Order: sequence, then C-alpha cells, then structure tokens
Amino acid sequence: MTDTEGFIRENTVAAVPVMVPEVRLLLATEITPIWQATEDWLAERNIAPPFWAFAWPGSQALARHVLDNPGLVAGKRVLDFAAGGGLAAIACMMAGAAWAETAEIDRLADAATVMNAELNGVSLRLGGDVVGQDCRWDVIVTGDVCYEAATAGHIMPWLRRMARTAEVWMADPGRAYLPKEGMEAFGEYVVPTTRELEDREERRVVLYRVLP
Repeated sequence: MTDTEGFIRENTVAAVPVMVPEVRLLLATEITPIWQATEDWLAERNIAPPFWAFAWPGSQALARHVLDNPGLVAGKRVLDFAAGGGLAAIACMMAGAAWAETAEIDRLADAATVMNAELNGVSLRLGGDVVGQDCRWDVIVTGDVCYEAATAGHIMPWLRRMARTAEVWMADPGRAYLPKEGMEAFGEYVVPTTRELEDREERRVVLYRVLP
C-alpha cells in the first residue's frame, strides 16, 4: 500500500451516496478530522483540500441521471470533468459507457478514484488537467464547478468549445457563477446534504446542457 492509499483508507470508510446506493465510495464520515489531516499533509506534500472525500450534490445528480437513463452514455466515450472521487464516471461505466476518463488536478483525488473504481468493479482512465485539449469524448459531465469566478472563467470557454462536438452536461446546485446564458436545463434533482458541507439540508440541482 502506498503512502497515499494509506492516507485515504485511514480517513474514509466505504459508504453509499444517499442518491446513488448502487455505488460504493470511500467517503469521509466527519468533515473536520479529514480536513485537518489533509492540512497536515498539505504542509508536507502540497496536496489540495479533500474535496474528493465527499459525494457532492452535483455529482450525485449526474450519477442518478445516468443510471436511470443508461442509453444516454451506453457505448460512448465519457469524460467526468473535475471528477473528485469519480462518482459520475463510475456510474457511466455501470451504465455501459465504452470507457470513462476522469479529469482532476489533485493526485489524492486520482488515487481515491482508482480505489473507488476497484470497489465497484470498473476501470477508469485518469486524464489529469484536460482544459485546452482537443475533444476526444462523446459526452462530458461535470458537477458544481461554478463556485468561483476565476474557475468558471477558466473552464467555461473550453467547455463551450467541447460542446461543438460533444454533449456537455453540467449539474449545478445554485452556485453564484453559473453562466446566465448558453445553458439549457433538462433535469432537476433534490439532493439531501449536510450542514457541514452546505448551508441547508438539501440542494436543488439542475442539470444543464452547455451550448457552444
């Protein structure tokens, strides 16, 4: 077991997201301890905060939609952008995708994704930072990425370019920097959450198709 794998196993348990009981993930049961543990790691290894250790509302809504509508991804090449622990990508593989790739810039998230994929008997590709690359996917899914102006400004032009040749779906739980135009709603889910992660006990997540 590597140092990274050991850290993940020590700070998570295998659990199921409330909206997606078909999938098992290594999740943090308490927020403060893993955040503090990762801050200690961060000081030594330049590791990002543990966003991968939680099943965020956007990813849960995407995974639920895919599992309930497998024909949308069956046989297709899928990218789970800003994938965290890989929940949406795993759901796409379970729904019959030809292959699924995750895009993350955090190596702990990549390690957690590999471990989560193994828990569910699927294989995923790790894509790293894909912003700026040419499109090699049929479907791109992404959840909850418009929480900061700088982040939205960096990724949205690329996602719109991808939308010229691929389906691009964004799940948004009401973040401030979601674009007001060029977004076509096609689904909605109410996802239970925790006040440790959010400012309320449930989030209304809207699924949008990003237009070119």
